[in-house]
Amino acid sequence: MTPKHRSLVHAFQLLAVAALAVTVVGTSLAQPPGGRGRGGFGFSQEAPVPPAVAMPRPSQEEATRAREILTNMLNGLSADDRALLERFPRLQITTANTAIVPSLAPGFIPRHQQNLAAKLPDAELLLMGDSITDFWRNAEGPYAGKPVLDEYFGHWKINNFGIAGDTTQGVLFRLRNGEGDGFNPRAVMLMIGTNNTGRNTAGEIAEGVGAVVLELQAQFPEAKILLLGIFPRGELATDPARATIAQINETISRLNDGDRVRYLDIGDVFLDDSGTLPRSVMSDFLHPSPEGYRLWAEAVKEPLTALMAQ
Repeated sequence: MTPKHRSLVHAFQLLAVAALAVTVVGTSLAQPPGGRGRGGFGFSQEAPVPPAVAMPRPSQEEATRAREILTNMLNGLSADDRALLERFPRLQITTANTAIVPSLAPGFIPRHQQNLAAKLPDAELLLMGDSITDFWRNAEGPYAGKPVLDEYFGHWKINNFGIAGDTTQGVLFRLRNGEGDGFNPRAVMLMIGTNNTGRNTAGEIAEGVGAVVLELQAQFPEAKILLLGIFPRGELATDPARATIAQINETISRLNDGDRVRYLDIGDVFLDDSGTLPRSVMSDFLHPSPEGYRLWAEAVKEPLTALMAQ
């Protein structure tokens, strides 16, 4: 990297810090936003986050200092560097945590609408998440979860609102746009966040999971929530995603309140003694096979039954 490139990278890093400081000082993410809004494919405002998982925000003094640093840095740029910045006027620094800004990818809207159409008004259990939850519906194939679901949990009426590829922000959007209305489950089994790992930090994803938990509590005040740690992915224990997931799970475990939310990390049931994820359990090292779904069902059967009985 040339000295000019290093200077520009440093400039944008400071710009992001200062912009974040301006954005969040005086704002508590643990407080409800001013309004939700409806329609469209997203919201412009971050959802509230439980204090237990909230990332540190700068103080007023830190924000002021960050602005001073930014001003001094920009004033010190050479004419060439300023010209280079001006060549890209559309370049923007994103200061919001995208994992807590409700938004659904346009391609997922049809699936969301299918969930609404299939909603059972008398459902006792809500399954919420991404493809790993979605595939509980698969009757056959390498990721068939339905036979196991029917065997272990078929005595309950279930709304499965998993959507393959979805994220924390997608779940927030869906809950605010119909998937949180019109029924009153006794329990919710939630596992979400693995699809955020390619675009958000561990801290951001933990906030996203926390925001979803708050939204579920608001939408279903009588329901108990079984919050699952994100499942391991990648064949080997050394896969970089494992470390990220461990950080997320350590943080979201703090959401366990001994009352409405029970946190449960069942990731180890999928691994062998060396920490390897066997192909027989997840053939693509991400999605459970029928064997994987059986391991999942066995691990949650008792705690889920206890929550349903409360």
